[in-house]
Amino acid sequence: MDVIFAKDKPLKTTAARAKNHRSTGRITLNDVAMAAGVSPSTVSRALRGERAVDPDLVARVLEVSDKLGYVPDPAARALASQRSDHVTILIPLLSNTLFVDLLEAAQRTLRAAGFQTLMGVTHYNANEEEQLLREQLHHRPAGMLITGLDHSTATQKLMMRSNVPCVHLMDLPDELQPAHAVSKDSQETMSGPYCVGFRQTDAGEAMTRHLIAQGKKRIVFAAAQLDPRVMQRLKGWRIALKDSQLYDPTLEWLNPAASSLALGGLMFEQIIKQSPAVDAIFFCNDDLAQGALLAAMRLGIKVPTQVAIAGFNDLTGSDQMWPPLTTVRTPRAQVGEAAARMLLQLIQGETPEQPQLDLGFEIVQRQSA
Repeated sequence: MDVIFAKDKPLKTTAARAKNHRSTGRITLNDVAMAAGVSPSTVSRALRGERAVDPDLVARVLEVSDKLGYVPDPAARALASQRSDHVTILIPLLSNTLFVDLLEAAQRTLRAAGFQTLMGVTHYNANEEEQLLREQLHHRPAGMLITGLDHSTATQKLMMRSNVPCVHLMDLPDELQPAHAVSKDSQETMSGPYCVGFRQTDAGEAMTRHLIAQGKKRIVFAAAQLDPRVMQRLKGWRIALKDSQLYDPTLEWLNPAASSLALGGLMFEQIIKQSPAVDAIFFCNDDLAQGALLAAMRLGIKVPTQVAIAGFNDLTGSDQMWPPLTTVRTPRAQVGEAAARMLLQLIQGETPEQPQLDLGFEIVQRQSA
């Protein structure tokens, strides 16, 4: 009887396996379990690397899984366990060191806690951000890390109605807000804004006040990309100049094009040509400022004697420019790590002690301003 049952079982297993994945073409967890001669729950625990599973059994499951070409289905796993093991991260660009530093720190922290990351790049496009979020929510993420606080109404509704814990990166509201707020568009209560970063407006104001303290009176604000963080820095620049009665709207140079060293050099030449009385230029980021320093050297314009130049973010290479660039140092890696830790708290049902965590910024004074 036992022998017949043992002989019959593989035949049933083969048929069942064919039936299980015939419709989707996917090898399932059950397929791996049957081929390895263990239960599906044991396969699941072995693939997760749980220490309680015998190492020899783990090796057998991995061998069978590899032979069958099994790829875990995160959505199915989340549905079965009621807990996903991945986190969504949305950032504007991968070509910007600012977001690379942030992303690496967040991933490192989340992986140490057993979570994988699914990343999306929004390219500063509200529609693209909304579409990416819709796609990511299909995978039932355990949590989300999303850059900034400024989102379209549709994206805000998606975040609110998903009930997925979310922490915002790099930005803080101008004023401290409660950890729970009610949406204007519905009676639903949403968590947040939980966020980790610094106040961009304060940083823009601080750099402008630094330039004023150096005796500068005709201070240009030169910006590209014009995302919400850039516009907050512009707001800080305006506040400082108005307080000192130095504000002049003609000193605002705003270009919607993507930031680059080349654009920074071009903007510098245009500013010097059209506004010769300018004695300082505050660029919204270091890419532009580095390009301006190179252009000044090429044109024979002395920095900071003829015109001071300042940047923002203290990116790689800013301290190696000539003269070395005065800039705002931002805590990118610290933001990524702290935001990931806050999200882990929310995933575990805990309430962060500081829902809006301000990590501050630093004015780094070098020779350019």
